[in-house]
Amino acid sequence: MGSMSVRARDAAFSLKTLVESGIVRPYGPRTLVGIVTSLRRWGTTPAGGFRALAVRNPDGIAIIDERGEVTFGELHRRTNALARALTDRGVSEGDGVAVMCRNHRGFIEASIAINKLGADVLYLNTAFAGPQLAEVVEREDPRVVVYDEEFTDLLDGVDIADRVIGWTDGDAGPDTIEELIRSASSDADLDPPEHTSRTIILTSGTTGTPKGAPRPQGGIPAAVSLLSRMPLKAGWTCHIAAPLFHTWGFAHYQLAMLLGTTMVLTRKFDPEHALELLADHECDSLVVIPVMLQRILALPEEKLDQHPLPRLKAVASSGSALPGDLPIQWMDRYGDNLYSIYGSTEVAWASIATPQDLREAPGSAGGVPHATVVKILDPDDKELPAGESGRIFVGNDLQFEGYTGGGHKDMVDGLMSTGDVGRFDDDGRLYVEGRDDEMIVSGGENVFPKEVEDCISKLDGVAEVAAIGVDDDDYGKRLRAFVVCADGADVSEDDVKGHVKSNLARYKVPRDVVFLDELPRNATGKVLKRELVEAGDS
Repeated sequence: MGSMSVRARDAAFSLKTLVESGIVRPYGPRTLVGIVTSLRRWGTTPAGGFRALAVRNPDGIAIIDERGEVTFGELHRRTNALARALTDRGVSEGDGVAVMCRNHRGFIEASIAINKLGADVLYLNTAFAGPQLAEVVEREDPRVVVYDEEFTDLLDGVDIADRVIGWTDGDAGPDTIEELIRSASSDADLDPPEHTSRTIILTSGTTGTPKGAPRPQGGIPAAVSLLSRMPLKAGWTCHIAAPLFHTWGFAHYQLAMLLGTTMVLTRKFDPEHALELLADHECDSLVVIPVMLQRILALPEEKLDQHPLPRLKAVASSGSALPGDLPIQWMDRYGDNLYSIYGSTEVAWASIATPQDLREAPGSAGGVPHATVVKILDPDDKELPAGESGRIFVGNDLQFEGYTGGGHKDMVDGLMSTGDVGRFDDDGRLYVEGRDDEMIVSGGENVFPKEVEDCISKLDGVAEVAAIGVDDDDYGKRLRAFVVCADGADVSEDDVKGHVKSNLARYKVPRDVVFLDELPRNATGKVLKRELVEAGDS
C-alpha cells in the first residue's frame, strides 16, 4: 500500500501541476481527438509535441526571429517538408545529423525534422575551434551537418558527407533550409519512425575534450519537475537568450512543445537589444546564463530605465552560479522573478533556487524539485546529514546515458555524480561549494586548466605553464595563465592569448597571463597552485 500511495500522490501532484501550468485544459472533441492521435503515434517527442500544437493552436505564433514569425501550423508543415528533403539527401533512421546553428528558426526546424526521421541530432557548440570540431565530428560521424553560413570557414577542414545551410544573410541557395523546404516533394505528415531519436549535447570530460552526452527526450515527468519550482505557464512568450545548443536553452525548446510557448530568438546576444526584445514582444519569461544578466545590469541607468519590463514574470538562469549580489540587484530592479537552476549536461537539473531562496539564503542553489533525488555522499558513498559537505549525487528523469565515446559519470545506487562538492542546510536548501577537481565554469561553459595548459605548452618559447581559475566580472570565472619562458625567448601576453584562441574555444582564452621565472613546486615536483593565487594577486 505504501508504494501505491506514493504513486497516487505523485500522479495527483503531476496532474495539479499540469493543470496549473495550462498544459492540461479543456478542448473541443475534434481538437482532443487530434491531440490524442498525435501523441499516441509520436509520443512526447519534439515531433509529437509540436504536431499536437499544430492541431490545437495552428495559428499561434511558435517562433519570432530576425525573419519574422512562424506559426505552429507552419512549423509543422515546414518540418515535414524539411524531413522529406533530408530523406532525399540520404538521411535515414539511426543516422546522425549535426546542427551548428545560433538561435533562430533553422535550429528549431532542423531539430524537429531530424526527430521526425528517427535520426540522432548532435548539437555543436558555436564557440568551438576548428581542431575541436574535427575531433568531435570524427568521433560522432554525422551523415549531414546543418550550419550557419558564418561557420563555413570553420567547417572547411571537417570531413562530413553532406552540408545544409541553416541561416544565410545572402540569397537562399540550393543547399539552404529555406530552399529545401520550398522544393520538397510534399509537406504532408510522415509515418513515425521505429528508431527512437537521441539528442546528443556536447560537454567536456575531465580532460577538457568535448564529449557527446546523449539525453532522453524530455517529456511530462521532466516538465513537472521543473514546473514544480518555476511557475511557467502555457501560451507565454519567452525570449530564449541562452544558446539552444546549451543544456539550458535546449530544455526550454523542449518545454515549449508542451506549453505552446512563443519562442523569441536572436542569433547573437546584445544586452540592450535583449531589453528591446523583451519590451517589444511583451515577453513573459526570459532564459539566460548568468553573464547575460550581468551584461544587462552593466548598461547605463538611463538605458535600464527605458525598459522597466512590467510584464516579465520569470527569469530562468542556469549554466553557472549567480555571482555575488547579482540576484538582489536584478530583483530590486525588475521584481522577484529570478530563478536559478543548478545542474549539468549529464544530470540535467538538481535544484532550483526561487526568488525567496535567493533573498533569504544568498549563495544557495535552492531546493530539490519534484521527483528529483539529491544526496550528499562521503568518500565511502554513505549519505551525509545536513550541514556536512560531500559529493553531490542526483537522480531524475533526464539523466544522460553515458558518453558516446565511452565512459560515464560516477554512479551510486542509481544516482549520478555532478562532480561538485556541497551540503544541505536544515531548511533543505542545497549549497554548492565547488568542484571536486579543478574545473571552472566560464560564461556557462566548462573549462579545464589542463587542456589550456597543454595548448600553451605547445607555443614556441614556452618552457612551463600552469593555469588557475580566477573571478571575472563578465564570465563568472576565467583562467589566469602563469608562463615560464625558455631561455632567450620573447613571448608576450598577446602571443599566448592568440595561440589559445586559434586552437580552443573563445571562452578558454585566459583572462590574463602572468610571467614568472619559475613555477612554485613541492618536494615531489607538483606545482603549488595555491601559491599561484598569491603570485597572481601581487
